[in-house]
Amino acid sequence: MKPKLSAYVSDSVAQRLELAARRPGTNKSAIVDAALDRFLNPERDTAGDAALVRRLDRVSRQLERAERDLLVMAETIALFVRYYLTITPPLPSGDQDAARALGRERFEMFVAQVGKRVASGGRLVADAMDRVTTSKPDLFMRHVEEGAPLGAAEGDKTESRSQEAAGEQPGLSPAGREEVGNV
Repeated sequence: MKPKLSAYVSDSVAQRLELAARRPGTNKSAIVDAALDRFLNPERDTAGDAALVRRLDRVSRQLERAERDLLVMAETIALFVRYYLTITPPLPSGDQDAARALGRERFEMFVAQVGKRVASGGRLVADAMDRVTTSKPDLFMRHVEEGAPLGAAEGDKTESRSQEAAGEQPGLSPAGREEVGNV
């Protein structure tokens, strides 16, 4: 004969136990016995724990990739906006209506293209980043000066052809000039 046990449980646990005991082929005693055995057994079922750890690791890697992609997108947008604002001259007031109309049309085309890529599962930025990190794994590990071509070694001296032909010293890029003014 099994020993009788009397225990107090919370209302929520009692309700869940009652629902579980309604299943065919089970009763409260069997459920409580299995639960206590699993809880008190030092060699618990580690297969379930291992599966949970694997799932958590996978979710963690997915979140890290999403965080990296979001960081790349934020930096890309910030660099584009800074570059655009640095090089775009103000329009005369007479040309602004035509520019707005053209801007709306271009924006609608842009949104349509983004919609198509999202619907097709396209990942242009992520695919490009994966290609770059595979072909040049150290590209993002070193400091790349603003205005220097990507992939140039730190000691490389690169000049534009016009500067080379005119014998001029290379100057700062528009974004670099902006930073010098903000220092």
